[in-house]
Amino acid sequence: MNILKKWAETSLVLRILIGLVIGAVLGLTVPGWTGIGILGTVFVSALKAVAPVLVAMLVAASIAKAHGGLGPRFRTVIGLYLVSTLSAALVAVVGSTLFPVTLKLQDVADGSAPSALTDVFTNLLTNMVTNPLASISTANYIGILFWAILAGLGLKLIASEATVKVVSDLADVITLMVKWIIQFAPFGILGLVFRAVSESGLEIFTTYGKLVLLLVGCMLFNALLVNPLWSFIVTRKNPYPLLWTCLKESGLNAFFTRSSAANIPINMALCKKLGVDQNFYSVSIPLGATINMNGAAVTITVMTLAVAHTLGVEVGFVTALILSIIATLGACGASGVAGGSLLLIPMACSFLGIGNDIAMQAVAVGFIIGVVQDSVETALNSSGDAFFTVTVELKDRK
Repeated sequence: MNILKKWAETSLVLRILIGLVIGAVLGLTVPGWTGIGILGTVFVSALKAVAPVLVAMLVAASIAKAHGGLGPRFRTVIGLYLVSTLSAALVAVVGSTLFPVTLKLQDVADGSAPSALTDVFTNLLTNMVTNPLASISTANYIGILFWAILAGLGLKLIASEATVKVVSDLADVITLMVKWIIQFAPFGILGLVFRAVSESGLEIFTTYGKLVLLLVGCMLFNALLVNPLWSFIVTRKNPYPLLWTCLKESGLNAFFTRSSAANIPINMALCKKLGVDQNFYSVSIPLGATINMNGAAVTITVMTLAVAHTLGVEVGFVTALILSIIATLGACGASGVAGGSLLLIPMACSFLGIGNDIAMQAVAVGFIIGVVQDSVETALNSSGDAFFTVTVELKDRK
């Protein structure tokens, strides 16, 4: 018990960094020990399994207990989610214009993707009214939010205080389970890093180095400059202490799990640690995992413009602006799983008159560089959920 207590009291970030180093060393020295990668699979699977139940219980309980005054907070955080995603797309346009890259388009990728924005919105609306139990089992967060909000409103209107307390207690139990799972994050990160290093190595940097640098550069510009600027405009406070905290405690985990959905419990734990109102963050965090997609907007825009540059398609200012809006709206419908944004590239390419066969080749390239692109994208997306949620909380504390 003393060992477990000391383990829990040691900084989680320090433990994760140690796991990261050990995983990288093992990946380089003994890549054949594939069993080590199971640690990462088990950790991510556990987070993905508990996250939908956590969101459903917390949202229902929070709505049932909610007091007045949350409306303006939600309007502000949704506004920040959308404007930061549009900013990310615009940064990607500027970056692709200043540093154009081309692709080697040879093999056609297999897969299906939405061909127009109408398909994205149709999927969103359909997912919203999916069977609630099916939504939880498939981690359909739009459906989970919709049904949990209705359940919370129903509890608020007709349930007794004792019933609401039972739901609230169940949410607390799930939260405690999440805390236990998070304690094993160092072992999970060790397994994830081992798998990435042993399977991919450094080959992607030699073949697609310029594309990776452009994608990562645009994402870092948004994470370190654009998002803090929006936070400062809202709070009039130095945003960087909060930014470092979110990148360290949320972004680091998201980088390796490569899933915004899997990182929802991490973000909720961080918001609770920072003193954010549970009634607020229990809704804003899963909502952010759905519509706060800065990294996805960068990926869609950069990859689409890379295809355009390869084919010699000219993209003027107005066209680029409309493409940014399309990328923003499309990113909001991106799946919260690894590589979810890549299948929206054909939709953006169709706006430029580029056929699906060619666009799907860009998707194939995206999956090749995904070990870096998708990791940084998810870190930007997920840490931004916590960053903007706490930003709005700080604004209200003034």
